[in-house]
Amino acid sequence: MKLDRPLLLFISNFKLAYNLLCRPDGTFNRTQPQSQLLEPSAVPRRNLAEFLDRKFLANMITIPVDVVFSFDVVDRATNLVNGVFPKLNRATHKHPKVISVFLNRGGKLDTTRSWAFMGLEDNNGMVPSNSIWNKARYGEDTIIGNLDSGVWPESKSFSDEGMGPIPSKWRGICQNGKDVGFHCNRKLIGARYFNKGYAAVVGPLNSSYETPRDDLGHGTHTLTTAGGNFVTGANMFGFGNGTAKGGSPKARLVAYKVCWEPAPNGNPCFDADILAAFDEAIHDGVDVLSLSLSWGPTLFFYDSFSIGSFHAMKHGIVVVSSAGNSGPREASVSNISPWMITVGASTMDRQFPSYVVLANNITFKGESLSTEALPDNKFFPLISAVDAKAANASFQDAFACENGTLDPQKVKGKILVCLEGYTTTTDKGAQAVLAGAVGIIIANAEFSVNIVNAEPHFLPASHINCTDGVAVLTYINSTDSPMAYITHPITQLGTKPAPFMADFSSRGPNSITPEILKFCITFLLSSKKSISKHYTFGHQDGNIVKIKG
Repeated sequence: MKLDRPLLLFISNFKLAYNLLCRPDGTFNRTQPQSQLLEPSAVPRRNLAEFLDRKFLANMITIPVDVVFSFDVVDRATNLVNGVFPKLNRATHKHPKVISVFLNRGGKLDTTRSWAFMGLEDNNGMVPSNSIWNKARYGEDTIIGNLDSGVWPESKSFSDEGMGPIPSKWRGICQNGKDVGFHCNRKLIGARYFNKGYAAVVGPLNSSYETPRDDLGHGTHTLTTAGGNFVTGANMFGFGNGTAKGGSPKARLVAYKVCWEPAPNGNPCFDADILAAFDEAIHDGVDVLSLSLSWGPTLFFYDSFSIGSFHAMKHGIVVVSSAGNSGPREASVSNISPWMITVGASTMDRQFPSYVVLANNITFKGESLSTEALPDNKFFPLISAVDAKAANASFQDAFACENGTLDPQKVKGKILVCLEGYTTTTDKGAQAVLAGAVGIIIANAEFSVNIVNAEPHFLPASHINCTDGVAVLTYINSTDSPMAYITHPITQLGTKPAPFMADFSSRGPNSITPEILKFCITFLLSSKKSISKHYTFGHQDGNIVKIKG
């Protein structure tokens, strides 16, 4: 079989780890065309784009026309990865001139204090002379690319104040498509969007998809975490005040938008777009690629992350990825290729405690970001959501404080106790307000163990762990007139123990190649111990990679 040299190099380099691989059998149990990724073995790299029509592609691999159900080219990677993304049927992958074919799978999107906890600065924001920030010049002129849901360029974290000229090694573009208000600068030096793999699943897209702008918030969060500029006065609803900055605040940043609104199958990102973005990022001249995305553990030859990061590694680019959010289940770690750095999630030493005080003087520590407060030391009647259920609601739905399950006549003027799960904690708080509650206590279910969330609420609130929740419910059921008080949350630093693994962080061992230890390291990432989702500054639920330049 004749292969061109670039692909021979690709295969020979993979052989270094071949003894660690399971050989994929390549079997597809599908008869209808699927959007798949194909690496042709006989196409000159420099001329690939001009030959990507049905006639040449069919002739190149000598497949009869009646076998090729559809050869619509979804997208192509022509710079360095050398692949095409056609729609084809199951017969194609068996042809001797096709190296590999894999499905266009979908996957999931996986502050002001973190860097002080890591010792890069002190608690007052002063940077000691021996800080790695000084040694690395705050990541000055390192180009960090981020494959995610895009970017919101107006964020203060992307201000280019004090930034010098864009490094001459940069070869990328600012692809704003139909979004005339989207602009790059000397900080956010580039942006691209990739949606052809997504469109192959969801159907034709309108012009609103022709932009790298972030409509989900995840990409902006991850990119600013990696390299956002200094932003003073950052806080979350008055908590956690400080200066927000990324791990490499003087780095140059690039957004590669590969994730969109979730498709009908629930996935917002697809392999064809991931691999196309890798190809462009390598060509553009990035130094580091950050991916807070995960598909689950996958054989290397079927994994766009493994293939893309392998090509990036060959060009001296460091690829840092998240381990995934499927913990605490064993062997759930994703992004397990040995040539990428895989990062787990752990907590830091900051909490936002809000205490539940019972009338019998027993106190339980929870967390909250609620800006509302009860009158000082005034106790209110306490009621379980099960006891407050509406007549037509099930016990299970009412205990979770789902929409329409509470009886306002039973709830009004009381502190309501709800069980975590089914809906978000903030949704439960909203239902409590609608029912007339003066406060809410959210208790973890057994499966959530003892990890609690600090979340904003419309009323005084505290999220407590499962053990303490059982104690509160026992008190309610054993007391004629149960009463309680919820303290207003505060910002507390130096909490112990810290760090420890976040419950959602995917765990090892590596299920594909157990000989390779994965994940590699754990950084101070977002944790359900102290997070707030979808806000300009703070933490977001998910595995967020932090990079130091």
